[in-house]
Amino acid sequence: MSSASQDYRLSDDLLGPVLAILNAFQDPYLAQGLVDAGCIRKLDLDGKRLLLTILYPYPCQTQYRDTVIALTNELSKLDAIDEVECEIGFEPFSYSALGNIAPIPNVKQVIAVASGKGGVGKSTTAVNLALALAAEGARVGILDADIYGPSIPLMLGIPTFRPVSPDGVHMTAATAHGISAQSIGFMLTDDQAAVWRGPMAAGALAQLLNETQWPELDYLMIDMPPGTGDIQLTLSQKVPVSGAVIVTTPQDIALADAKKGITMFQKVNIPVVGIVENMSFHLCPACGHKEHPFGTHGGSKIAERYQVPLLGALPLHINIREDMDNGEPTVVAAPEGEVAAIYRDIARRVGAQLAKQKNHSGISIAIADDE
Repeated sequence: MSSASQDYRLSDDLLGPVLAILNAFQDPYLAQGLVDAGCIRKLDLDGKRLLLTILYPYPCQTQYRDTVIALTNELSKLDAIDEVECEIGFEPFSYSALGNIAPIPNVKQVIAVASGKGGVGKSTTAVNLALALAAEGARVGILDADIYGPSIPLMLGIPTFRPVSPDGVHMTAATAHGISAQSIGFMLTDDQAAVWRGPMAAGALAQLLNETQWPELDYLMIDMPPGTGDIQLTLSQKVPVSGAVIVTTPQDIALADAKKGITMFQKVNIPVVGIVENMSFHLCPACGHKEHPFGTHGGSKIAERYQVPLLGALPLHINIREDMDNGEPTVVAAPEGEVAAIYRDIARRVGAQLAKQKNHSGISIAIADDE
């Protein structure tokens, strides 16, 4: 998958068996062996100690331990190897699906999180997905593009943050829970409203995006407003988007609007990397009975129809809402819980889909050097 250089320093009689074992290890998100996926960067032998370097094209650090254990067990079965020293990590790359738009300084990939209608938990998903990517080892920022109803400041627990301009041109981003954030909400008081026509709102989005002093980011999440209006058009014309994630509920009316969101991105040549079905089910806390208050299989049906992956299904759970209201999203408030595990799984799927998409796009990709 990757065109990055490989450093193999094994004898021919050992190299073949080692590569065979490594390629037999199928990455569940890339759906490829580690060799075919371009993840194996270094192989060397120090006595009977194998030195192995694995670099993933998507963040998955919570999976590293299991990978190392599995590979060590298999590689140690070879007579020439008694010990395996494995260095494993994530190598970010720069990629945009819109090759004619200049990249954002310091930002490698831009992910739009959208929905056709409001009330489906899009912002909750965007924030938790950003935090899940960070938990998997990525440097992440989030831009609140909902100019009329910004919610990111409250969800991240930083409603009083106000940007400053160190150079009179750019403004600082906020930092919360290990990610960077920018929002029009940082510039308005609680009772102020952005009473702007569509072109003014779209201009404000462009200003927030381009005049923010973003740190080095692997992913910039854009929490889109609902609908298919001026802000969405600005995104497709002026922002180097890598892909879009569509959030929906299983309810028929939400699915109908989600379809419009998918076709909108298709028309402007922004790939949809997958569907997240929010409020998919409810588990009774007393008896564990699973209910589907908004219907069943809606997300999987729309994913099948448009031939995009179903990235995951999230429960309707009071703790998710309470965590957001408290300014500590679930991935941070309960990192070992079931819901956080679902968000991390979705984050890995998003990163892997973007990596596979880049590989099949034919667009030249610049591999970032580690600093």
